[in-house]
Amino acid sequence: METAPAARAGAQSAYESAFAQQLQLAFSNTASSGIRLRTLVFIRSLGIVGQIVAVLIVFFGLKYQMPIGQCLAVIAVAITFNTALMAFYPSVHILSQRDAAAHLAFDICQLTAMLALTGGIENPFAILYLAPVVIAASNLPLGATLSVAMLAFGSISFISIFHWPLPWDPQAPLLLPSLYVAGNWISLSLGIGFSVIYAWRTADEARRMQAALAATQSALSREQRLSDLGALAAAAAHELGTPLGTIAIVARELERDMGPSARWIEDVRLLRSQAERCREILSQLSQQDTDEDNISKRLPLAALLDEIAEPHRGFGIDINVATSTPGILSVARAPEVIHGLGNLVENAVDFANTKVDIEARWDEGSVRIDIIDDGSGFDPEILGRLGEPYVTSRAGTEASRPSNLNSTTHAEGHAGLGLGFFIAKTLLERIGAQMTFGNQPGAGAHIRLTIPRASLETRGRISAE
Repeated sequence: METAPAARAGAQSAYESAFAQQLQLAFSNTASSGIRLRTLVFIRSLGIVGQIVAVLIVFFGLKYQMPIGQCLAVIAVAITFNTALMAFYPSVHILSQRDAAAHLAFDICQLTAMLALTGGIENPFAILYLAPVVIAASNLPLGATLSVAMLAFGSISFISIFHWPLPWDPQAPLLLPSLYVAGNWISLSLGIGFSVIYAWRTADEARRMQAALAATQSALSREQRLSDLGALAAAAAHELGTPLGTIAIVARELERDMGPSARWIEDVRLLRSQAERCREILSQLSQQDTDEDNISKRLPLAALLDEIAEPHRGFGIDINVATSTPGILSVARAPEVIHGLGNLVENAVDFANTKVDIEARWDEGSVRIDIIDDGSGFDPEILGRLGEPYVTSRAGTEASRPSNLNSTTHAEGHAGLGLGFFIAKTLLERIGAQMTFGNQPGAGAHIRLTIPRASLETRGRISAE
């Protein structure tokens, strides 16, 4: 059986490993963009139809002069590209990030050619530059997004200088002031920049949150498999008990009938003794999930808090566990509580100067747990964002002892991923807990948990939803 420190270290390693895999998948340049080919083909087809309708209305309906042949040639290139994609790739094909960026670059170049033939940025349809930029910012990594945005910016700058006249009534030509044209260029440039920042920032937060959640679910799934393995062992012990009992009875009968001087008597005795030994082992396995586990699955709240704090003692920090409510509250050893509180306690030990206080009190409806350290407290700039991934620092402190995922530096020397508070918050919220962060009036951080009492008294469930 693993010791408590080894178990905590194994769980922490599982979180880090799972998150690293999710992070690499989410932000690799060769990873899937999540965009289906048919989505971009459909959007491009809508653009092609819109361009054809606009060209026909302007040239044949309004009788405005424009290079109709060149415009139709540019549209034909887009049609050919779409047709080739539909012919050579299945509609459900998922584009890689590089391929998606290339598709968006093609759309920008095709739009640039059309606008260069129809008035440049004087054409109100220049606003369509925002579409591929927003798509890139919402689905691609920062490097690819910036490349698409820079291509759009360069295209706008190009058509602001090199373009055919805007299609208009030749009897009353439209001459826009240079200041107005410059204003269009500035507004489009700012629009692209703002769209990139806004869309990429929100999409990046969503991707990071998804990767962190996937890491948490992966760690919980691992523990679920270990729990299922124990149940499977108990079931196997129960099922194998009967045939082993039969073997022991038959061996005993053979030993009695053969007599003490028979040639094979020693082999029969050995067979019977080994069968009895197997039955004893299986009996211990079948009782492991009943007698022993029934005791360890439930214990007083103070004992549970002391068990959670035990792996973090021995670093020169005094950890005090106390309950201020009279009586004993028996709680379940739910994995969400053990790992969630474990991350919070470990973080407090990392940044404490001399001591960490863990205080618990309860009433009929809820249990309140306060974790207080005498360190420098949380940085006020990040206090409102604690519980999000990648929030890793405290005011003026640097972890010097082995730390958990949300610490700035690990004992092994690699940077923390800022997942400690996020994992704790996610796990504890699964059982209905509410978490608040603050600083003590003098110094030190203060974390308060309010957990429904019924959630602690019942057996916690691990799920991989």
